[in-house]
Amino acid sequence: MKQSDDILKHFYGGFVRLHILYHAAKEEIFGVEMMRELRRHGYRMGPGTLYPILHDLHKSGYLVSTESVVKGKRRKNYRITPKGARLMSAARERLRELFSEVIEHHDKLEESRKKPPT
Repeated sequence: MKQSDDILKHFYGGFVRLHILYHAAKEEIFGVEMMRELRRHGYRMGPGTLYPILHDLHKSGYLVSTESVVKGKRRKNYRITPKGARLMSAARERLRELFSEVIEHHDKLEESRKKPPT
């Protein structure tokens, strides 16, 4: 059971990174806002998981950060970089192909299995 949990976390980590890049391409994002957004999609993660992901994407050059002060607290805001946009574009193509194979093809197979033989 533990190994399958680790594998799921690994897959979900990629989904989360893509989701972050997607939102950072649309608008400036920050940690608490992303935790809320990810929660809406069923990902429950705290700051100890999300912030290292944001820092890694920043360190790798996919996000750029600026700091602001909101209600007396410092906040790091992130936007996608040109390098991040190129990655997002390539990932989108691969995701489209994978979706077609894993979801659409699977749905067609399931549908054909439900049809009575002719």
